[in-house]
Amino acid sequence: MTDVPPASRAPATVRLWRCHLLDAKCELLRLLREPMYVIPTLLFPALFYAMFGLLLGARGSAGAALYLLATYGVFGAMGAGLFGFAVTLAIDRERGFFALRRALPAPPGAWVVARMAMAMLFALVIVLELAVLAVAFGGVSLAPAQWALLWLVTVPGVLPFCAIGLYIGSLASANAAPAIVNLLFLPMAFLSGLWLPLSMLPDVFAQLAPLWPAWHLAQLALWATGQPTAQPPWLHLLVLAAMGGACFVLAARRLSRAG
Repeated sequence: MTDVPPASRAPATVRLWRCHLLDAKCELLRLLREPMYVIPTLLFPALFYAMFGLLLGARGSAGAALYLLATYGVFGAMGAGLFGFAVTLAIDRERGFFALRRALPAPPGAWVVARMAMAMLFALVIVLELAVLAVAFGGVSLAPAQWALLWLVTVPGVLPFCAIGLYIGSLASANAAPAIVNLLFLPMAFLSGLWLPLSMLPDVFAQLAPLWPAWHLAQLALWATGQPTAQPPWLHLLVLAAMGGACFVLAARRLSRAG
């Protein structure tokens, strides 16, 4: 009798977790081999925070450093989610990735879970970088519970932007996806008050800010650090969940038709 491989004798739940872990490992290795993703995603938020939050904008003010700590964490999470999904998915579609996935003995959605996990990992690294800069050079002091709440908001907060990136990647070509993401990413960051408070801009920008998911996540990050916000936290959570869920459903329908 032919011996059964040990992996096939494992319980179904163990095999499922093993598939997800292998997918996550492969996705991490893939991203680490893409310096055009890793370097901007990890370094730009910290670099911008050091320049505008600590050197130029704060000028020794812990209040400005605290505000930008919250908003630049959101800025970093946006980039990790949007670029991590939109560009790589568009490339994978053109390379026949989904035809290959159908031939593999793996859960159909494991690649989505793996990419969401990697986006959250990159978001965690970003917020830790910002925390070190804020404490060491910005005079920021938060209670342990506030740090934990800020990270609890920002790291899972990458998921709605993963869904938006997923939808963009399901529609755009590999050549068009980076341009589309940049056209969305940078204006949304500015119009959501991530680079400077909306109170410094004309009133129309503050009135339109609730249209942007980044503004809602920024409000949650500000609330986590004890700063005033425009609406209660549950409302921002509801909007982010609705936007992310809608984009995910639209992307899933699009990908099911394509694949």
